[in-house]
This record gives sequence, structure tokens and C-alpha cells, in this order.
Amino acid sequence: MTILVTGAAGFIGYHTVQRLCREGLEVVGIDNLNDYYSVELKQARLKELEALSGFHFQTLDIVDKPALMALFKERSFTHVIHLAAQAGVRYSLDNPDVYAQSNLTGFLNVLEACRHHRPEHLIYASSSSVYGTNGKMPFCVEDAADHPISLYAASKRANELMAHSYCHLYGMKASGLRFFTVYGPWGRPDMALFKFTEAILNGRPIDIYNQGLMSRDFTYIDDIVESIARLRTRPPLAEGAAEGANRIFNIGRGEPVALLDFIDCLESALGVKAQRNFLPMQAGDMVKTWADVSALSSWVDYSPQVAVETGVKEFVKWYRHFYQV
Repeated sequence: MTILVTGAAGFIGYHTVQRLCREGLEVVGIDNLNDYYSVELKQARLKELEALSGFHFQTLDIVDKPALMALFKERSFTHVIHLAAQAGVRYSLDNPDVYAQSNLTGFLNVLEACRHHRPEHLIYASSSSVYGTNGKMPFCVEDAADHPISLYAASKRANELMAHSYCHLYGMKASGLRFFTVYGPWGRPDMALFKFTEAILNGRPIDIYNQGLMSRDFTYIDDIVESIARLRTRPPLAEGAAEGANRIFNIGRGEPVALLDFIDCLESALGVKAQRNFLPMQAGDMVKTWADVSALSSWVDYSPQVAVETGVKEFVKWYRHFYQV
């Protein structure tokens, strides 16, 4: 059994590889190590991973179709966990071409590779941002997701539709995971928790959009990884043996937390009060997210569990150690 993890040097990819290797599985990780955020942080993650038994890394961009196809031909992957993508809602406002290349062309290349080399199960990252202006709460996987409000969200919704088409046409099995505001140790520097922590510890004000009147279904990284690990062994069911199937799952805590309460938790963990700079709403942002995780719970008997207070403390502990603060 050999598993491919794309985006292995990324936040979720790093933790996913760790979990799979500790289960004794053979894991091949690929990443293009781009400079969207600190390459040094990605290299530090890789250094940790390369010490694990069963892990093999290759620098590879999923946009490079010949290289990706060659890798699939060389290795007989039983499972593909596709986490590589151009992330970030706000970045997509100024750099749309990058999203078209990585999130659309790159994902198409992954689908084509899976079509020709037939892994048992493709798991791919989607996002809670696909719900866009959906006013019904909590967000349910059966709800329409036709009104994304950023190109990033649109690209992730497109991934879901592309996967559905490929599963229908070629008998593939795929699971799309709508992640809800993932946070935790080794997180991305462009995410709110990382930016807030860095600013507070350096005596700088933190920018709080929409005057703080926002909430997020913050989901700790361990809950994300546990969900992925369980779903890996449970591909969606198809009506016939030769038929494909594509299912969507929300991966969220199921309990939205007000942004200002989240900041309170961070201040408590740091032992420092933040200077708060309140600003208007930013384009592309969602006011509230809230996951209905009943589909996940019924399929793999698991629901994310880690409370925000616990998760934020773990992040702060890692941050202070990693940056020697």
C-alpha cells in the first residue's frame, strides 16, 4: 500500500503525512515549495517528515503534467490525498492566474493521473468557502453551493464538480472535504491565528475586519487529520461494481466561535492583551461559517472534538518553541 500526499510540505499535508507514517504506511509526498509564504517553514516541516520511516519526498508541481504522470507510472498508488492548492481568499483578489493554474489545471492533472492509474480512493481538499452567501445555518453538504464570493471559493467548488464528472465517467471513487478554518501547530502564516500571535508578541495592533462581527467554525488540525485517516479506508459506495462515486463531507467542529471570543482565547494563552484595530469588511470574506458534520459522523463514526481553548494553547506552545519567543 503506497499513498500519495500532494502538498506534503503544507500545513495539513505535514500533519497528514505524520499520521500515515505512524500507521506504518508507505507515503510519497510531493510539493512545489512555492514562496506564497515562508519557504523556511515548509523546509522545517519537511525536515521533520524526512526523519519518519516510510516517507519519500519529491519536489514536484502538480501543474507539470508529464512529471506527475511519470510519478504515477513509477509508483502504484493505492490512495491519493490531494492537499496541494493555492490557498487564501484575499490573495486570489490580486493573483487570479495562480489559482487557475494550481487549483484548476493542477487538479485536472491529478484527476487525469487517477483516471489512468486507478487508485482505490482519491481524497481531495475543498473548503467551507464554497458556501459563499448561503444564508442557511449550519452549512449542510446537501445545500446548494452556487454563490461563491471569491475566486478561491469558486476554484474549490469547480474541483468538486470536476471530481463528480470524472467519477461518473470513469468509475473512480473520490471524497471531497470541505475544511472549516483549520488551525494548530505548524499552521500557515497567512491565517488569522498566526498573524494575530505574531503581531501581539511584537507589540503591533491586530486588524479585525467587519468590526469584529464575524464567527468561524474553527477546527483543530488533529481533528482534520483524524477525519482524513478514517475516510481514507472508507471510499464512497457505488451502485455497481464498475461505477464511480463522489461524496462531499464537511470537516468542522460544528460550533461557530465569535472572532472576538477567539481573540480573547489567544490573549489568555499568550498572557498579553492585543491592541485591536477595527476595520470594515474585506471583499471575499464570509461573515459566518458553521458546519453540519452529520454526514462525516454517520460515515466514519467521528466528529471533531478539540475545543478552541485547547487548540489555541497548543498553537501558542508550538509558536513560542519554534520561534524561541
